[in-house]
Amino acid sequence: MPLALLALAIGAFGIGTTEFVIMGLLPEVAADFQVSIPTAGFLVTGYALGVVLGAPLMTVLGTRVTRKRMLMILMGLFVIGNVVSATAPVFDVMLAGRVIASLAHGAFFGIGSVVAADLVAPHKKAGAIAMMFTGLTVANVVGVPLGTYIGQSVGWRATFFAVAALGVIGLLGVAGLVPDQPRAEGVRLRHELAAFRNVQVLLAMAMTVLGFGGVFAAITYITPMMTEIAGYSASSVTWLLVLFGLGMVGGNLLGGKFADRHLMPLLYVSLGALVVVLSLFTLTAHNKVAAAVTIVLIGGLGFATVPPLQKRVLDQAAGAPTLASAVNIGAFNLGNALSAWLGGVVIAAGLGYTAPNWVGAVLAASALVLAVVSSTLERRTATRSRLVATHIPEPAAVPAAQH
Repeated sequence: MPLALLALAIGAFGIGTTEFVIMGLLPEVAADFQVSIPTAGFLVTGYALGVVLGAPLMTVLGTRVTRKRMLMILMGLFVIGNVVSATAPVFDVMLAGRVIASLAHGAFFGIGSVVAADLVAPHKKAGAIAMMFTGLTVANVVGVPLGTYIGQSVGWRATFFAVAALGVIGLLGVAGLVPDQPRAEGVRLRHELAAFRNVQVLLAMAMTVLGFGGVFAAITYITPMMTEIAGYSASSVTWLLVLFGLGMVGGNLLGGKFADRHLMPLLYVSLGALVVVLSLFTLTAHNKVAAAVTIVLIGGLGFATVPPLQKRVLDQAAGAPTLASAVNIGAFNLGNALSAWLGGVVIAAGLGYTAPNWVGAVLAASALVLAVVSSTLERRTATRSRLVATHIPEPAAVPAAQH
């Protein structure tokens, strides 16, 4: 794998850290700004919405510059946003900093996926994408726990200064290691938007929303589930999230390895197994050991879908993949927001802290259905293409009997 992928992974590590570390620092931030925990939660919601909106916006703005230059601009924006958050005198300014940083998220992963795929041979594209996303998954194993520890020990502002420093390293890495490929000629916004007329692109994005939403329906409420149902102490949740992160790393690497050769079968297996595991989590959540094992499996199966889904969008949007790739990153965050809301609805309805697992299972099952539909449509299209290419007319319909 080219060394340039390391620079992309470092940028992904910083972005992954800043996205998730705020969840462990909400009490400190709320106390500092003298706001409630629910109000501080807007720092999570605002970031997610910024990703959804920023992915297409920043990608469109970057259509007139090279991808390398746009990646550098995005990392610069990321650094600025985290510095604004670290130095914010009032809550509203910190929220603005979070939104500024989030604008870089979707476009960085979207453009980065295209760059990573272009750096390697066609049969290694999914592996290259997975290598970049390894930075995001490792962030959940190392960056988030370390950032939470720094924030709780030294102060939450130190965490965001550290994340900004990671952004600077990522920016320098992109500048020094990513090749300065010429901007693709003839590619305009009209070409990028045309990809969204492809039903396979839309189906892949819908699978992203529902499949990854299934994961976060359960993980969003992991703290009350593990403390109230499994019997873990609050301090144990940190290492349980580390286990989740380890599962993410393993699933991401396995997904990248097999997606290049068996993309759709990999989606069938990972989504199907995710449905089963999320359903069983309603039972295993009552046992400490079983719950810990289930959390690892959810992380692994969930992230095993990331490289194949991202590659499928790139394949189906061939010729103008940048905007579609970035929007698909926004789809992951849309799935997070949707599943978190639905999980909250079933808890508020009095169905208990394990109820979001059923929500996740239904979402993952819906993604599996869409995967089957997508594959079926693709086979029918391929069959028609072969018939046309060989000049063999399709069978005519049998006329109805006349009376």
